[in-house]
Amino acid sequence: MQTSAIEKLAIVSIVKAPAKQVQEKVREAMELASYQSFIPRGEAVALKPNLGWDILIPGAISAPWVVEGVIQTLKGYASEIYVVESDQVVVNVEDAVRKTRILEICKKHGVEWVNMSKGRFVRSKDSSRLVLHNIHIPEILTRTHLVTLPLMKTHNKSTITGAIKNQWGCLETLRHNFHPVLSEALVDLNTLLQPKFAVMDATIGLEGNGPKSGFPKEMGLVLASGDLVALDATAAQIMGFNPRQIEHLMLCEKYGIGTANPEKIHVMGEPVYDHQTQFIGAHHNAVSGLEVLFRSSVMRKLIFDTPIFNLMTWGARRYYDLWDLAYGRRIREKVLATSPYAPQWTDPLE
Repeated sequence: MQTSAIEKLAIVSIVKAPAKQVQEKVREAMELASYQSFIPRGEAVALKPNLGWDILIPGAISAPWVVEGVIQTLKGYASEIYVVESDQVVVNVEDAVRKTRILEICKKHGVEWVNMSKGRFVRSKDSSRLVLHNIHIPEILTRTHLVTLPLMKTHNKSTITGAIKNQWGCLETLRHNFHPVLSEALVDLNTLLQPKFAVMDATIGLEGNGPKSGFPKEMGLVLASGDLVALDATAAQIMGFNPRQIEHLMLCEKYGIGTANPEKIHVMGEPVYDHQTQFIGAHHNAVSGLEVLFRSSVMRKLIFDTPIFNLMTWGARRYYDLWDLAYGRRIREKVLATSPYAPQWTDPLE
């Protein structure tokens, strides 16, 4: 393919990331995808990992080695680096950042950890948006350049949770209210926040009933791109899904956020077909299934707009605690006992 033709394509890098080389392979993936063309030198950067679960299930939440690789690559390039994430109604993100050891990585490199749920928010109003006409966004995202660090995993509401979906955690804690219009909300959110670059952790992915109660799937890869839609489309292909059938990717493409068309994506590094597999797709577990049922019923306002919601949240958390007792603990123990990536959670950090 001629250079002029390649320049018109979205660039996505795919790099093998063996356990003992993850940090340097993150840098390689970022350089192949020309991160300097998307992230301005000398500016403050906010790194948004996926800490949407405070129970340690590798593949369900970001791994410290990949986050550290991004920090190491941007140290000295960015003026300041923050690691940011938010609470969920059933997730304490302070527990998540501690259990993943990402908090230790932040302290090691002098990077500030910010729980956006506890910070200041600013109002953003725009009647021309699809659904997020009047929302609050974390103030820190108005003065930093957002670099998103998603995972390669399945999701029961969006097929995959990747670079586009990772911005969901930038909304306020009660963001679940936008679940019925998830795809439209993701278009609005990414248009508003304008993430500059994405680095996907595919060292250990997650298949099955993601985003929480799935099963780790070792892939040994890192992906990167300045086109978040193209990165997700490429990841979807690797996972065995057709990106043209993923609603939020097609809607993002329609509104000019990026390209989901594989024919308009140039892959650097590893070929997609060398790593294609079939992830088990996500289905609704008891918690997400009941949410969908109640939101479509006449009881919607009673359940979600009254103190009854607090009881529902308590019940959802108990479900996940029982799931961890029955399944999660064994999944975790197996990965930590057998995976070459386990030392990032078990051994002293170097």
